Amino acid sequence: MNLPARGLRFHRITYHSKVTQCLGGLTPPHPWYVALAAPTGSLDKYPQVEDLRVFKIPFGSFLKMEVGTWHAGPHFAEPAAMDFYNLELADTNVVDHNTHDYRKANGIEFLVVDEQA
Repeated sequence: MNLPARGLRFHRITYHSKVTQCLGGLTPPHPWYVALAAPTGSLDKYPQVEDLRVFKIPFGSFLKMEVGTWHAGPHFAEPAAMDFYNLELADTNVVDHNTHDYRKANGIEFLVVDEQA
């Protein structure tokens, strides 16, 4: 899939209760970022701020997210677009897309800051 740059801010996090998902960037040499939290199995038990961890995924690396893993991303500011492998069922984002919106529910959003950049 080809995704446009959405920047490094996010306010929504999602989990899929029925599938694992694998994601990898295919646009050399650019890394990308993803926020992750452990599965909770419930929209009512969305991750708290202290539960979130952001990872910088280097080019050529793939990420496997277990069933129920909360995730926000991929996020990147450059280049203008990136290609990704996204291994999940064809209809996952239609029939198994559980999302918490922190801006709407909690009045907050997040900014990914790369302290090594």
